[in-house]
Amino acid sequence: MPAVPEQTPLPVQSTMPEQTPVPELLLVLDTETTGLDPSRGKCIEVGAVLFHVASRAVLSQVSFLMPASSNPAEHVNGIAAEVTRLSQPWQAGLLCFEAMLAAADAVLAHNVAFDRQWFGQAPLPHIDKPWICSMEDIKWPADRHLRPTPSVRDLALAYGVPVWAAHRALTDCIYLVQVFERCPQLEELLAAALEPRQLFCAQLSYGERHRAKEAGFRWNDPVPKAWSRRLSEREAGALPFPVHAVDSANSAAA
Repeated sequence: MPAVPEQTPLPVQSTMPEQTPVPELLLVLDTETTGLDPSRGKCIEVGAVLFHVASRAVLSQVSFLMPASSNPAEHVNGIAAEVTRLSQPWQAGLLCFEAMLAAADAVLAHNVAFDRQWFGQAPLPHIDKPWICSMEDIKWPADRHLRPTPSVRDLALAYGVPVWAAHRALTDCIYLVQVFERCPQLEELLAAALEPRQLFCAQLSYGERHRAKEAGFRWNDPVPKAWSRRLSEREAGALPFPVHAVDSANSAAA
């Protein structure tokens, strides 16, 4: 009887969804500005730390002031406008920042909606890397007893990081990095934070509004007259109340 040729087994198709890749190098950044609106204010300080996720190690860090004629937000950030105009090599600091940005796989800030809007405004470069918001996108472990959108201060204290100052860019970056150094689930949290997100509105009665607030939804921001929040499909499905997706492009007209 002739030999039967061996059949090459067909590859097994996995039914598991692909896992979002974890960034190897994370650029943690923060800004200090003269106001809330880039059309009327300017960024006067950038702080950044290049962080190696797997080894929980800081590779490089930079902070620099940029000259400003005035600073109406001095009462918030403590940066006098005349100090920003003192002679110092801020252009070299900017070049260092751009090199760190080029090396990073993703960029993280504690309030991305605020910090991202200053990049692409001269002299700061446009950033086209994936962004992660440590306030909105990361679901911190329940055993830390944090609000759904914690402040940097509360996040630091929850992880035993001493808080010695506030409202300088590099200081807030260091707090975040020291939280990451103490977080054993960091890779899992970052991967979940990078899942695609969109706006959802909570379908709750007025009397149940406390449930939306406790879940981190905001009233009237950005969707008028509604409780809304950016979530992944997985996070939306895990909520204990119904939500519906919103077209963010049309939310302002809702």
